[in-house]
Amino acid sequence: MEKNVTGMDELLAGYAAGTLSYPAQALVGAHLELSDQNRGYVSSLESLGGVSLSDADPVAFNDRDSMLSAIFSDDTPLSNDNAPLAQDGTNVPHSLQSIVGRSMEGLPWKTLLPGVKECKFGEIDGCASSLIWVRAGRAMPSHTHHGTELTLVLQGGFSDEDGHFVSGDLAFADGDVDHKPIADEGEDCICFAVTAGRLELTGPVGRWFAPFMR
Repeated sequence: MEKNVTGMDELLAGYAAGTLSYPAQALVGAHLELSDQNRGYVSSLESLGGVSLSDADPVAFNDRDSMLSAIFSDDTPLSNDNAPLAQDGTNVPHSLQSIVGRSMEGLPWKTLLPGVKECKFGEIDGCASSLIWVRAGRAMPSHTHHGTELTLVLQGGFSDEDGHFVSGDLAFADGDVDHKPIADEGEDCICFAVTAGRLELTGPVGRWFAPFMR
């Protein structure tokens, strides 16, 4: 599980306050769907935020009746980020479906290295998001970050210098981390990653492959 406690706490606080970039907000929401590890903490933060709002002076807004009418006439069901995944054949958490789609089938995967594929979804709010697929037992090149990298395990698991991460786990890395993730044996590892800043390959093999990866 994560060792960067300060960075993780700041990330969860940003999610509760709604201040993260759109891809990071979606990633943390998916983490809360798949794992109960941080649900209580986030719920407490959201409750504290509600108390702060209740203590604030009321602010008038225009056209109150029309706004209330629109809210109560909306037939869209309310979402619950902490609810388990729907058993409807989808293999993507609800929070990620606006970026990834309902299924990973048919996605335009691109081979980066032998045993490593990526599907990019472009840049939103200054952050790049992608799916990374690593064949069971294969290693990613050693790398560090000029910025931050958030990684959510969707299938399988991987190990690096910070520990062992399995489905639902969230890993946080920044410029202080130089790591070499290795996928678990027995099952391919698929992760959703959000990066702010450039990734830098650090090992000799990684530096040789660098021109082909980005």
